Formats: sequence, C-alpha cells, structure tokens
Amino acid sequence: MHLTRKAGALLCALAAALAAPLTAGPARAADTSVTVDFATAGGAPSYHASGTLYGMSPDGSLPQDHFYQDIKWHLERAGGAQLNTGGYATSLADYQTRWNATLAQYQRTAALGGTFILLPHDLWGADSTTNQGFPGDNGDWRQFDAFVNQLFSDVRANHMTVEWDLWNEPDGSGFWARSQDQYLQMWSRFYADVRSNFPGQLIVGPSMAGQPTSANSWWNTYLSYVKADNVAPDIYSWHDEPADPVPGTASAGATLAAHGLTNTRPFQINEYGAFSQQNPGGGAWFIGRLERSDADGLRGNWGSGTGLHDDEANLLTKNGSGQYLPLGEWFMYRYYGSQTGNIVNLVPGNGIDGLATKDNTAGNAKVLLGSNGSTGNVTVNLTGLNTTSVVQNGRVRAVLQRVPDDNGAAVDGPVTVSDTTLAVSGNAASVTVPYSNAKDGYTVTLLPPSDTTVSTVAVSENSGQCLDDTNLSTSPGTQYQQYSCEGGYQQMLDLKPVVGQVDTYTVVNEHSGLCLDVSGASSADGAAVVQWTCTGRANQEFTLRPVTALGNGQDYQLVAVHSGKCVDVSDVSRAPGALIHQWTCDAGSTLGSKTNQVWRLPGKS
Repeated sequence: MHLTRKAGALLCALAAALAAPLTAGPARAADTSVTVDFATAGGAPSYHASGTLYGMSPDGSLPQDHFYQDIKWHLERAGGAQLNTGGYATSLADYQTRWNATLAQYQRTAALGGTFILLPHDLWGADSTTNQGFPGDNGDWRQFDAFVNQLFSDVRANHMTVEWDLWNEPDGSGFWARSQDQYLQMWSRFYADVRSNFPGQLIVGPSMAGQPTSANSWWNTYLSYVKADNVAPDIYSWHDEPADPVPGTASAGATLAAHGLTNTRPFQINEYGAFSQQNPGGGAWFIGRLERSDADGLRGNWGSGTGLHDDEANLLTKNGSGQYLPLGEWFMYRYYGSQTGNIVNLVPGNGIDGLATKDNTAGNAKVLLGSNGSTGNVTVNLTGLNTTSVVQNGRVRAVLQRVPDDNGAAVDGPVTVSDTTLAVSGNAASVTVPYSNAKDGYTVTLLPPSDTTVSTVAVSENSGQCLDDTNLSTSPGTQYQQYSCEGGYQQMLDLKPVVGQVDTYTVVNEHSGLCLDVSGASSADGAAVVQWTCTGRANQEFTLRPVTALGNGQDYQLVAVHSGKCVDVSDVSRAPGALIHQWTCDAGSTLGSKTNQVWRLPGKS
C-alpha cells in the first residue's frame, strides 16, 4: 500500500487482525522439516516475486541498475503518487508533475527489460493523501473522459506499452470513496476506451485490498458484472498484506469458475508483504508462496511522500552520504535471481517455505528458505540427488548460509554457517538449519565436492567498505578500490584454491571474470592491485593469513605469494573510492591494530 504512515499503520493493523490465523501469535520454537525432491522437476524459474510498487526516484535514475538486475527484477507499478497535493482532478499542472515521474519510471523500466503497470488513479490524484472528487460524481463523466483522453494522448506520444491497472483498492474508502456501482460504471467506460485505443495492451483488475473468496461480496459482485458486460480483465489482481498467496489463488480460481470466467494468465498479487513481513525470512517465504501459486507479485511499499519513490520498495537503505546499501532481504532476492535451471518440488514445513532449483549444466542445486514467523531447527531433506550433477563418489558439498535481518539495518551479505561434505545414501542427504530468528533467511547451495570455490565479499575492517571492481569495469588493468558494500556481483569474489598450496587462492571477480592481480608482478610497496586476465601466475595468488585479534573468525590478511606483501587500502583511508595497493605486511595487522590490511570474509566458514 502506498499510504501515509498513519493511514498505513491503521490499515496494516486491521489486515493483520483479519489474517490472524495465518500469523498467529509470536514466533514459537518448534522443529519442522522440508523435503526437496530433485527428481520431480518443472520448468525454469519465472521470478514471479521480483516486482515492486514504486521504489524508483521520480526522475527514474535511481537506484542503480545492478540493484535491479541482480535480483531478476521485471515488474514496476507506478503513477506518480504523493509527489504533490493532487493530480488531474486538481489541475493539469499537478497531473503533469505526476506524469513526468511516471514517464521517467516507465522509461527506466523498459531500459531494464521490465513490464510497467500504469496506475491512472494516482495520475487522477486519488492516492489516499489528497482530497478531490471522483470520476462520475453526480453522474458527470466529462472530467474523467477528458482525463482519459489526456492520458491516452501522452501514452501514445511516448510509444508506451503498459499494463493498465485502473484503480487501486476500489473496495475500500482510502482510494475509492464512492459506491461499487459508480466504480463499475467507470470500469466499463475505461475498459472500452483501452480496448479501442490500445487493443494489444493488457488490462489488470480489480486490485482490491480484500481476498478473492466466495465470502467476499464485493469480489463476487465484480465478477458477476464483468461477466455480464463482457469486460473481464486480462489479469485478475488483488493484494496480500499480510495474506497468503496460496489459498488466495485457489479461492480466486474457484470463484472465477463459479462465475463462468476463465484465467489464462498468472494472477497478479500487485502488493504483497506487510511492513512487518519485509525482512529476509518473510521475503523468502513470500517468494516460495508466489512461485508455488504461479502468481506474479509486486512488493508492497510502506513509504510515504517521496519515500515512496526510493529504496526499491524497502529492499535498500542509504548511508549518510546518500549511497544505497542493501538490506538483508535484498540478498534473498539476489539469491533467488541466481537460481537457474529447473524448479524442483519443495514440500514446505510448518511456517517454513521456499524455492529449490537444480541446474545440471551449471553444476549446482539451490534451496532458498524463509519463515512466516516460525523458528526452531529445520531439517532439509534432500532427495532424488541422483538426478542432479552435484554428487561425486557418493558425496555432495553443502554450503549453508544465513542472511541476517540485523534489525532492519544494512548488511554486508550472507554469512556462512557451515560448509560441509555430506554422505549421500539412497540418493538422499540432509542439512539442519538452526532457525532461531524468523526474520533471518537461509540458503543451501549444493555443489560437487571437487568444486571448492568459496564465494564471499571482502570487507575492510578499517572502513567497513568492500573490495570493489571500480565502476563495474570489465577491463584488465582496472585498479581496485574500496566502496560501500552494495551487494552487487562487482564485489563478489570467488576464492579458488591453488593446488598444492595451503590456504592460498586465486581471487576471481564474479562481475568481470578477471583475477585479482598485483600489477606488473611488482614486489614494490605501493604497487597497484588490479584485475587482470587469469594467468595462474604467483602475482595472482594470495594466501589467507588469519587475524584472530578481532575475534570473529572471519578476518584475514591477503598476502601476495610472489611478493609476500599485503593487499592494503592506500593511506589507511576510510573514504569510498580509496585505491587498493600492496604494502609490507604490518605485524600490527595480525594483532588487529592496522586494520586497513585486515579483510573480513563472511562467506568463508
């Protein structure tokens, strides 16, 4: 819901009360299990859950591309809400302000390869924060018809292809303070206009706040009307805040059938996740439920004012310099975006659900797990492993990672809980997830035991910033920098063990595919640490020397094999963009005092 905080809190509390059986009471520790059957496989992931309600800056330029691309984002729903005190119903100038943002966000969505869902009600001005008349008041449709003509003219002039989502939550008074009959008259008028002017574009509706059940009289009246008048939408839509998509889609299908209507496209749950559910555990649970339902989802946005147009619908936050940083939940979506190949059957546990895939070409299998409030040990039963490419000599490598909520603060990335080799018996094995905080999310990545690569970020203990491929470069010779930990693949490092050497690795950047390298194989202090085509030479090999003084078990110096010198942040800087070079390893680093040579590797157990 794109509401003011006060209005949003009231409706959120009401929704939570109505959905009490789904999220009953506080989290309670109770052991459960999920079963992943790799032998039962379906199609490729559709990334149903990777959509947002608003979340872009009004000019469409921010957040940066990788925050969207890394999570396989592909749906945006917007219409300029709350940028001023009104829309077309107030003045043409107010409409123009909202239209300019809508157009900019559409253009950014199209550039990213996504689908844009246009919200006329926000362009009209009915965004729950303004006061204006409504279409058809006193039987007068002239202003609405003029509005539609203006909107269609603007869409046509900019060669836009959109999905048309006429009105948000017409079953409640916050966005539609009139009768259902007046709404249905508006629906028919608008439907006919879209079909006449944009016959190939899809119509979405009714985007109601209530659930599509047989007990919902508003929903049943709507279905009877659109059937009788032959004005059924192409995509049926509603909101799940905090309801469950699985029973919702089942109810929607049953009520459509009862009214003699069919559904040929995925349902669109175009606002999902109450604010209290927007955390790594809740987000992963919704991912699982939306994929299980074969329903497209767009994250609810609980910001207000310009906060609505920022932070990728609460997946990101900002530091004091205005730099975007990912919340823990963003990393769950990044993992979701990395799940390729085929979806396999996952039988959920009590309050635990997720998504599992196998990619036999890539040589991995992945399990994403979230919680709807449940805690306790979760046994993940892995069956049908003989149909994967991850078993070697009766064994499989299992990397269990926790994605922390950290009380809603920015996080550096997943933390490796365990990295073990499991014995496979009867084509099965199991992993236990210690689910102590329902707001955290978990992932289980299965690999062949011969794949000993460790994927991690490297966080400077001096600055709290990450070793970074400067400007997302793919060019050999680019000198590395430290930069705010953004979570993008330009900061993800694959540590590949060097055969025959202890705790020594080549370090490959996941974005560029190039190796960490001391430029020119120099042995001098101050020689640039760059990326370069991987050669296997000693100036691309780094020994991890543990630093125990800081006490977290994840701190190391990265010592270049050819020179014996350390990867170092120039001038002990804490500034974003400070360059990386090698320097004589300071004994103080081992003691934890000169921390610009100390790197925390949360992905290494």
